[in-house]
Amino acid sequence: MDMNFTAEELAFRDEVRAFIKKELPQKLRQKLLDGEVPNKEDTVGWHRKLNAKGWAVPHWPVEWGGQDWSTTKRFILREELEAAPAPLPMGMNTSLCGPVVAHFGTPEQKKKFLPRMANLDD
Repeated sequence: MDMNFTAEELAFRDEVRAFIKKELPQKLRQKLLDGEVPNKEDTVGWHRKLNAKGWAVPHWPVEWGGQDWSTTKRFILREELEAAPAPLPMGMNTSLCGPVVAHFGTPEQKKKFLPRMANLDD
């Protein structure tokens, strides 16, 4: 079994690194390096940058903002966010509430709530 990243995965890793370097506010990065907890404004602002890039909810269904990524690409994104360091997407919306609405919600509920959850509007 070859455990090395493919050329495509390495290119994606470089894209993630470049995005973080360009978009992550240095003040927020320094807070994390100093062991401080980011405030709500910092966290929401960063999450919205990830969402605008399509990276806040890559594990969601594609029609609701998810990406058709391999497990490896999702791993790379998380690994690079943690290494930067940068805040991870907000788990309550992205990993708890959103997937429940995506799976069990009516079409109307999905249309109303999922985009708002992905962007931390709710």
